[in-house]
Amino acid sequence: MTIVLAFQITSFIMTDEFIDIITKNQKPTGNTALKSVIHSKGYYHNTAHIWFYTTEGGILLAQRAASKTIRPLLWDVSVAGHVDAGETIEQAAIRETQEEIGLTIFETDLHKIGVFPCFQTYENGLIDNEFHHTFIVELKVSLKHLKPQLGEVEALKLITVSDFEKLLQFTENNNHFVASNKTYYQIVLENILQQL
Repeated sequence: MTIVLAFQITSFIMTDEFIDIITKNQKPTGNTALKSVIHSKGYYHNTAHIWFYTTEGGILLAQRAASKTIRPLLWDVSVAGHVDAGETIEQAAIRETQEEIGLTIFETDLHKIGVFPCFQTYENGLIDNEFHHTFIVELKVSLKHLKPQLGEVEALKLITVSDFEKLLQFTENNNHFVASNKTYYQIVLENILQQL
């Protein structure tokens, strides 16, 4: 069974925050730049990804907002965002969860499963040279208690582990998940299954 929570986008303001620049070996450089510059120049940087699951075997997916320049309306990680300058990975995970779905979590809730490089260049000139610091977290509230962030999240849904597995059989022409992330999704699923 799939449960979906959606809402209408009325208006939003894009922010261009400062982000720490790191090396390809994930070492700090001591330099920062605006997110727009990070992506136009292809500087390496960190992001936090948080996948929520329920003890009943549900996985929370977020639909990318229609206004997104990259992969709008595709379904992806529960919560994700850039690590701001001077912020720890864990602080970013907690902040992004509050901002994107209105849920308060704590560092003790975070179970890190790895760091996944994502290096991609898009037709619009955007360059993603990101390291996804990925966590899984048990979702202890119902979907109706979550508040999707305008301009970031179009909708939220809980799907079963078996539905998630079926959706991973997609091809490049599938319009549900971000196709280039298939291996990453499989690793996330394996880690969630270990917690159930």
